[in-house]
Amino acid sequence: MTSRLRRPRASAIALALAVSTAVAAAVSLAACSGQGAGTIDTVGKVDFATALPVPPLATPTVAPDGTKSFELDARAGTTEFLPGKQTTTWGFDGAYLGPTLVAERGDTVRVRVTNHLTEETSVHWHGMHLPARMDGGPHQMVSPGEVWQPTWRVDQPAATLWYHPHLHGRTEEQVQLGMAGMFLIHDPQEEALALPRTYGVDDLPVIVQDKRFASDGQFTDGVSGFIGPIGDTLVVNGVVGPYVDVSSDRVRLRLLNASAARTYDFGFADRRTVALVATDGGLLPAPVPLDHIRLSPGERAEIVVTVRPRERAVLRSFPPALGLEGPLPGMNAGSDTLDVLELRAAASLTHGPDVPPVLAPIERWDAASAAVTRSFRLDGHEINGRSMESGRVDETVTVDTLEEWVVTNTMDLPHSFHVHDVQFQIASIDGDPPPPELGGWKDTIYLPPQSEFRLLLRFTDFTDRNAPYMYHCHLLAHEDAGMMGQFVVVRRGEHAGTVPEDTTAPHGGSGPRKDTSHDH
Repeated sequence: MTSRLRRPRASAIALALAVSTAVAAAVSLAACSGQGAGTIDTVGKVDFATALPVPPLATPTVAPDGTKSFELDARAGTTEFLPGKQTTTWGFDGAYLGPTLVAERGDTVRVRVTNHLTEETSVHWHGMHLPARMDGGPHQMVSPGEVWQPTWRVDQPAATLWYHPHLHGRTEEQVQLGMAGMFLIHDPQEEALALPRTYGVDDLPVIVQDKRFASDGQFTDGVSGFIGPIGDTLVVNGVVGPYVDVSSDRVRLRLLNASAARTYDFGFADRRTVALVATDGGLLPAPVPLDHIRLSPGERAEIVVTVRPRERAVLRSFPPALGLEGPLPGMNAGSDTLDVLELRAAASLTHGPDVPPVLAPIERWDAASAAVTRSFRLDGHEINGRSMESGRVDETVTVDTLEEWVVTNTMDLPHSFHVHDVQFQIASIDGDPPPPELGGWKDTIYLPPQSEFRLLLRFTDFTDRNAPYMYHCHLLAHEDAGMMGQFVVVRRGEHAGTVPEDTTAPHGGSGPRKDTSHDH
């Protein structure tokens, strides 16, 4: 996929000088943020000696009116990732990560979030369409000992979503400590398809994070690049070196990049073709055959892989195409090859049906019908030359309108872009149509250097002139440093109201530097 802005014609010498100057400037800027980790290669070095844990399904209580109520308790604890060493971690309903929440389209859900930590937190429902006051961003903080109970009606297609803290200035710290989990939505259209769907058996959540451990077993953020902290050890569903026994010849993997900074390029070691069936916001119109899929932090993908009896198939992350020049890939986790997970097929496998040729047709929106075009320039740690201010509304959107957002990374270093509340369509990338793997519903995109994405977004409901949604870079160090803006959705003829200041003090930085003492 081409991801470079078109440049005016120039001589080869002039172009070479321009590139070398840009790379030199980018290297200088990257060096200010960390020298990176060089090249990391774990092929053949991962034992795959631990059975893959499957996050438990949260069991809701159901009220007489049908409302499904879930409980999430934010807690601190310890986890043994390395033999004989206890790492301080945070999680929901346990020491690390959280349970998987499941709802049907049309359900009314309530989540009772109780904060048992010694500092405030929040819970953002990443990818969910819901009212701004239920979104779980920096304006919905939960203080220690307090309870927050967002309630909303689920009204979007079947998808793999997730939840995580979203504090102003401290998101990376809490996500790095382990606060994350999946939220799955089902609907009749998806349930009618012949896809693997037995949770934990042939339908597997795969939550991938990169970590680095100090000699005492604690997380450390001592190695970083411009993107943020770079780990040298993969933690998958909370363990290092996992394997999973499979008993069917087709397995659905719900891949979630829950890392703070690293972009992965997932594929299998033998480069077999898999079927990509869904991305961030749900099913694609048709399965896309491919042998790798790039996911930046926050992005999701559902793939169906076919295995043979008795084989061992290794899921791997290959060096991702980040669009970087010179030494910059090695400084920003762009040269790494990492083994992720081993699938161990039984001697006799249940045969599953072929992936359907038609999944969920999508009506493509026309950019010419957009009521408004907005521009977002990402540079340094700012969007449109401004850092996040919690009391400022950056954009005002009129409800039930189609908008075009032109998002441009003006740097020779990477960024990404995430929009709360809606799933969008990618209209073009540097003027070209998106490739099939980006032809579905998205809420997060990777922005290569010097690239322009045109996004189409429709804001259908949930107006509140005084409660904002966020848009931001999802490289969490960048988000924490202020690379975020706010928008409100208003009724026709209304103007933005007064957005409250939040109580968190942004401090930027990377990872769990501060004291993470806890109670058990």
